[in-house]
Amino acid sequence: MHFNRLFYLSFIFIFVPTLILAQTRGEGREVKHHKKALQYYNASAFDEALAELEKAHRINPKYVESWLLSGDIHSFKGNSFAAMQSYQKAIDLDETFFPPALYILANLQFKSHLYRECLSNYNKYLRYPDLKPAEKERADKNSKLAAFRINAMENPVLFDPVNLGPDVNGEGYEFVNYVSADGEQLFFTRRTPKGHRKDEDFYIAKKVSDSTWGESIELGYPVNTPGDEGAMCLSPDGQFLFFAACNRPDSYGSCDLYASRRQGDRWSEPYNLGPVVNSSYWESQPTFSTDGKTLYFVSNRPGGWGGSDIWITKLNIDGSWTQPLNAGPVINTSEAERGPFIHLDGQSFYFSSKGHLGMGEGDIFLSRLNASGEWSEPINLGYPVNTHADEVTMVVDNEGKFAYISSDLETGFGLTDIYRFRLPEQAKPQAVTYMKGIVMDSITGKKLSSDFVLTDLLTGNEVVRSQSDAITGDFLVCIPTNRSYALTVEKSGYLFYSVHFAIQGDGGIEKPHQRNILLKPVMKDEITILRNVFFETDSSALLPVSMVELDKLAGFLIRNPLINIEISGHTDNTGSEIYNFELSRKRAASVYTYLTQKDIKKERLTYKGFGASRPVSGNETPEGKAANRRTEFRIVSME
Repeated sequence: MHFNRLFYLSFIFIFVPTLILAQTRGEGREVKHHKKALQYYNASAFDEALAELEKAHRINPKYVESWLLSGDIHSFKGNSFAAMQSYQKAIDLDETFFPPALYILANLQFKSHLYRECLSNYNKYLRYPDLKPAEKERADKNSKLAAFRINAMENPVLFDPVNLGPDVNGEGYEFVNYVSADGEQLFFTRRTPKGHRKDEDFYIAKKVSDSTWGESIELGYPVNTPGDEGAMCLSPDGQFLFFAACNRPDSYGSCDLYASRRQGDRWSEPYNLGPVVNSSYWESQPTFSTDGKTLYFVSNRPGGWGGSDIWITKLNIDGSWTQPLNAGPVINTSEAERGPFIHLDGQSFYFSSKGHLGMGEGDIFLSRLNASGEWSEPINLGYPVNTHADEVTMVVDNEGKFAYISSDLETGFGLTDIYRFRLPEQAKPQAVTYMKGIVMDSITGKKLSSDFVLTDLLTGNEVVRSQSDAITGDFLVCIPTNRSYALTVEKSGYLFYSVHFAIQGDGGIEKPHQRNILLKPVMKDEITILRNVFFETDSSALLPVSMVELDKLAGFLIRNPLINIEISGHTDNTGSEIYNFELSRKRAASVYTYLTQKDIKKERLTYKGFGASRPVSGNETPEGKAANRRTEFRIVSME
């Protein structure tokens, strides 16, 4: 026991007594009590040792050695306040007698959140020569943390947490997982004591009003089982659910990642994501990007920067996953990173870290992904969002106004509750709206599963890939603001549907797009408007933003090699009839040329210009004229 104690305590316990005896042997009555205290100390009789030291203090209050030993004993017993008083007394008497006392006192002050005091003592200690490298490194690190925390506490961010109430929070633990893109559903994990074990399951609460949630309902079988499930997220379109489960028969390690697909109002039997994503180590805490293919998760597998790191894998078109890549040293540190959450804007990445400068055991940080795929330096969300406690899980709604966090605040109903609060301005993501509706066969009304692709018209980059529900036809596509988009809906055996729109500022956030989409079966003489094909004014020159749509058309023709089409150009009634016919013909010819350059055989294509002779709307308004200026294709044969 004595051997273990010496290793448990700081190095001062090992050599200070020898130093004290060597310097005080045969000196005064206080030495007698000090030596007796050392004997009691070595026998683990700490109360008796303290009693002897008290006698030594009364005889000679300036006896440094006894104050140091008193600090050691109080520290070992967990009496931090008394230990700090004793070390401070020794330092005040003679700081140079034993300079490491500054380091020991500063460590105690740091743990007690006395940041100004510990910063002063670390700085004094660091001025001494020949410091041990490990102690110098810790003093440097804690000094930076103390300075950060002093500044954060002097400049707090607005934090107004509101408990979600007893319909969501119970007597156990609630951990927030996800808020649906339309803001109507809250998904969370509940851990409740059952006998001698704890059971973790997923629950859903539906929004009643802006600040009120209805009674929580268990997600149910087959996702919830008698075992534990945790760390769940949904794909932004609501079609896939990812979560972690441990020690299952099909697992590759201690905990693996699983997925389940929505089937109407039910979820499919969960399946393991496989040995590319999962390893013989621990995988957990997934979050799925709005692009429909990027999965972030946490693992302690080899090759990382610390105890647990954030990793990234991407979903291939064939349903396989790419080899996970580490998120890198901007995000990950030599300590643990956890609780990742990628916002619906696809750029704002929130996560918990023990390694970046923070307030406590773990803090929430924000990093943004730029167009080059690089992460910005993480910023701390600030105090009191982050505290001395361990903040791990936080999610943000689509508008970027509110965040939901799990915390053990004293105002809670249980051990950990879910709260909502307004995000500080500097921590807000880009606002995101959404389009939702139902995909149906235009003739039969049958609900259809189809592929959605949202493309940034300026960059040509795919922003979102999604699917509608195979049973209900429901779809939801998240749309970041301040961009112009082309939305394409595709299904084998049907003509593709396209539309373009721009969302600026907060426009459309409060009133999201509601649109039912009717897909036309591939049939002779069916006509499709190419809504995302644009030309220069009074010209047949295609604008670069048109390439997205025309590439979709080329892909459609490649997948359907027996289909031949006629491309037609149309104008509004501005200008002469001859001019409009010629302009529309040239524009149709430009599309024809583009498709032949994409290896579509000329024999499959014809083109015509119709000028203003076939309007689809009146020419009395700007909107009507815009609708009439269009490019179409018609299926002329399927042989």
